[in-house]
Amino acid sequence: MERLQKVIANAGFISRRKAEELIRQGRVFVDGVKVVELGTKVAKGQMITIDGKMLEKEEKEYYLLNKPRGVVTTTSDDKHRKTVVDLIPTDKRIYPVGRLDYDTTGLLILTNDGELANLLTDPKQKIEKEYIVKVKGIVGAKQIIPLQQGILLDGVKCIPRRVKLRKVDKEKDTSMIELTICEGKNHEIKRMMASVGLEVLKLKRERIGFLTLGNLPSGKARKLTVKEVKKLYQYQKTKQK
Repeated sequence: MERLQKVIANAGFISRRKAEELIRQGRVFVDGVKVVELGTKVAKGQMITIDGKMLEKEEKEYYLLNKPRGVVTTTSDDKHRKTVVDLIPTDKRIYPVGRLDYDTTGLLILTNDGELANLLTDPKQKIEKEYIVKVKGIVGAKQIIPLQQGILLDGVKCIPRRVKLRKVDKEKDTSMIELTICEGKNHEIKRMMASVGLEVLKLKRERIGFLTLGNLPSGKARKLTVKEVKKLYQYQKTKQK
């Protein structure tokens, strides 16, 4: 027997965290009985329904997208803006793993594998995420050293794995900083930059774990290979040791 939220996530319906929300809201039924207690276990063959629809296992799909600016990281938008799901050629119910802001570009994973999504977004796993940040002004030790030492956000000190000044353009009065983090707080990088007096002009995520954008054009996606998916799971196991 397995926990109900895990079964829902493994079916490719939503992530485990979202499944837990649905259970708490009383929207999940097992064999016709409402389940609201997290941790409830179900056996193979039991009928699970969500909002009156039977849960059916979907074939897993995994995509790596180079998200462009002006696209929202969600499955739908009440303002009718284009979403990252609109850029993926599939009829499966995939969803983004984590999020990138409306004006942030770069690497984003989308899947219907709730178990993998849960692993990749778990802060305890300390998955590295590498960003390139274009800021206004000429950056020097005055800004780099405090960033390296860590910035206090929401009462927690966020210490980047790596901070490197990549380029300074004195003519345009801009600088490029490479920043690698393992957390995932809301607007974390923009808030870190603001704390040292820097305004973010552009923000791009170039890497998650071992996955990079490579030559993937902006707005385009590719399927992850079987080897890459297996390596992601293995990467998590390695991090848990």
